[in-house]
Amino acid sequence: MEIIQVVGIGLIATVLILVVREQKPVFAYLLAAFTGLFLFLFVIGKIESVIEVLEQLANKAGIPSIYLKTILKIIGIAYIAEFGAQIIRDAGLESVASKIEFAGKILILVMAVPIISVIVETVIGLLPSGGGSG
Repeated sequence: MEIIQVVGIGLIATVLILVVREQKPVFAYLLAAFTGLFLFLFVIGKIESVIEVLEQLANKAGIPSIYLKTILKIIGIAYIAEFGAQIIRDAGLESVASKIEFAGKILILVMAVPIISVIVETVIGLLPSGGGSG
């Protein structure tokens, strides 16, 4: 039950942050940032098993590995951008957090273009050609 550990760490950090915030707001922010980073690193190792399963499924389905890697990179960008934005929000800098999310969305769009083009080409290939002789 790792979620109990995660919630426990979160609760302890929250109490410490609330106590420290009144006297030293910078230390409270650093504690919040380190707690977030610790929790991120705690769960990032769990993703490896998910990636292995996805690779096995992609191999069975005959999907080229470049597409799976691109999708995994897109997911990684989304998670990292969200995590970074949340850390920045904890510091009270909403405008910077919004810009991190915007940059993440642009990077996701750029990485998704090859996959979108393959999907469109596949759909076009499935459509009957319009010979016009009806």
